[in-house]
Parts: sequence; structure tokens; C-alpha cells
Amino acid sequence: MDVTVHTVVHGDVVVVQVAGEIDVYTAASLREKLADLIDADHTDVVVDLTGVTFMDSTGLGVLVGALKKVRGYGGRLQLVIDQEKVIKVFRITALTQVFTIHETLDAALAS
Repeated sequence: MDVTVHTVVHGDVVVVQVAGEIDVYTAASLREKLADLIDADHTDVVVDLTGVTFMDSTGLGVLVGALKKVRGYGGRLQLVIDQEKVIKVFRITALTQVFTIHETLDAALAS
């Protein structure tokens, strides 16, 4: 299965909506979209992963890289995850300590 990546602007926040599987074969499209947004001075980013059915370590690497890049510009990157199978990957790798993770998009936008 492929991954789809769409962006929606909510005021100063750019929401990146991701659906499908993020793995070694599909992660490049997410990496490119995030890099393009950050390079275009969008430094308040919410990545909505509620449509993601699978994520491997390649996907985690993309998100960690984007987080480092956005923080380098003084910005922030938050995640929206509502599925146990996706959040579990973040717990196992202790990335719940690194990322701000919300269960809903509304919660992310309100923070």
C-alpha cells in the first residue's frame, strides 16, 4: 500500500495529513513534503498520523529528522496518533519522551 500526504493550513499551523503505510518504500514522499514545508518557513507543524495503518523505523527516522530540522528554526512539530499499533512503535523506542503526541487534531491545534 502507498502513502498519501496532504497539507492543510490552520492559521500559522500547517497540518500534514498522512494516510497509508510509512515504510522504507514510501517514506521518501513524507520526508520530501516535510522538508519542503520547513524550508518554506512553516515551522509550526502538526503531523496527523490517524490515517496511518503501519509505520516502521524508516518512518520514525523521517519524523525525527523533521523534528530536528524544525527545532533548528525555533519551531515545533507535534504528532496526532490515535491508534495503539502506531503509538506502540513510539513507546518501544522511547520517542514518546521526544515528541509531543496528541490523540486528536483538535487537541494539537489547541496547544
